[in-house]
Amino acid sequence: MAAPVVVDAGEFESWLNDRLDSLEVDREVYGAYILGVLQEEEADEEKEDALQGILSAFLEEETLEDVCRQIIQQWTESCARSNTKRDADDVEVQAIASLIEKQAQIVVKQKEVSDESKKRKEALLAQYAEVTDEEECEEEESASGIHFAGSEKSLFKNTNVDVVLNRQKQKREQAREDAQKKKESDKMQREKDKLAKQERKDKEKKRTQKGERKR
Repeated sequence: MAAPVVVDAGEFESWLNDRLDSLEVDREVYGAYILGVLQEEEADEEKEDALQGILSAFLEEETLEDVCRQIIQQWTESCARSNTKRDADDVEVQAIASLIEKQAQIVVKQKEVSDESKKRKEALLAQYAEVTDEEECEEEESASGIHFAGSEKSLFKNTNVDVVLNRQKQKREQAREDAQKKKESDKMQREKDKLAKQERKDKEKKRTQKGERKR
């Protein structure tokens, strides 16, 4: 037995039902049976033998062969139309798939171009930002009435460095001066303490001498 033939049997089934009705054969019982035979059997001779076995109970011998051949011919034409339609559908599906693939490629290409464009824009913006910063510096210098060019700007920077160094030098000198003052103050305090101590000793000595004279 051959593999079942897959066909869109809608149109053929409608014709078969009408034909069975005209032959006064129960379509509900025999329609699906005949359709199954046509789908299962591959050779026309096998189809015809099977159909004759089904319809022989309802038809005379002189009409049985013609009816069976008519059914097989209608089936064959229906299969051909179905195959043509399937091929057309396949072509359409293939065309749609090809279109989708092309669109996907276009989208990918646009994304690549977009990424490239983005990078170029970022680079330009970075350059613009640098130029803008320089212009703002120049505008601030212009607004303050100070204009520097080349060596003058360098001189200005050097002057700033000198100012900072001078401030640090002044701090160091001030610290040294404060330390010297503290040293002198401590020295004077030690001298005072020494004198006070000596005075106490002298007083103690005089009291001792007075006591001895009284004895």
